[in-house]
Amino acid sequence: MIQIDALPAFNDNYIWLLQDARSRRCAVVDPGDAAPVLAWLQAHPDWTLSDILITHHHFDHVGGVEALKKASGARVAGPATEKIPARDIALNDDDEIEVLGLRFKVMAVPGHTLGHIAFYHAEQNLLFCGDTLFAGGCGRLFEGTPQQMHRSLSRLAALPARTRVYCTHEYTLSNLRFAHAVEPDNQQLNERLAEVTRWREEGRISLPSTIELELATNPFLRASEPSIVAATEGRDDRQSCEPSAVFASLRAWKDTF
Repeated sequence: MIQIDALPAFNDNYIWLLQDARSRRCAVVDPGDAAPVLAWLQAHPDWTLSDILITHHHFDHVGGVEALKKASGARVAGPATEKIPARDIALNDDDEIEVLGLRFKVMAVPGHTLGHIAFYHAEQNLLFCGDTLFAGGCGRLFEGTPQQMHRSLSRLAALPARTRVYCTHEYTLSNLRFAHAVEPDNQQLNERLAEVTRWREEGRISLPSTIELELATNPFLRASEPSIVAATEGRDDRQSCEPSAVFASLRAWKDTF
């Protein structure tokens, strides 16, 4: 089994560090800052950084790539349709890439950015989804449309329930506060909000999540639920109760929450 740890960066980013103890090789996902990774490598001099995986082009996800590649010679893989520094492998939807002996499927999930991708490993139930799906929420629509993001989230929501969700920001508590405003009578959501509140007071990380937990508590994956449809009714001039339209209402609400 691959060990996965979070290296904190900036105010609320996580750089995911994947470690294969047998080979003493490691990989990182979305290193916006090289410093936390270089510090870990300095503290573990018998380990080699072999791969850098990128989900999208935003600076807080790629800012450390060139320095890490220069220091380690690591292979850089990222979305084909976005400008990724020092990229060696350009990835498209449904491509596969082997990292630390694991074969990851590439999933195109546009919305936050147009070329955003996620990395999914079925056997170990791992999903690295960047800024598309968050614990309790989803990314802002900087480049894509609500319809694109809804399709992307629906694709991720269809993964097995036990899939572990490794997103890249510690946004869970604020996301769950919004979710509670949308769906105050969701008992599982209320329990999760209380739990994450305790965790954060104790300085604990709130990730990873699971697809099962997100389906039960994340309003952006629940746009078909009558409670969500009712909560968004009248908030804008939408002409439909189709899930993508409800999602658009939710995203607009969250943007000003």
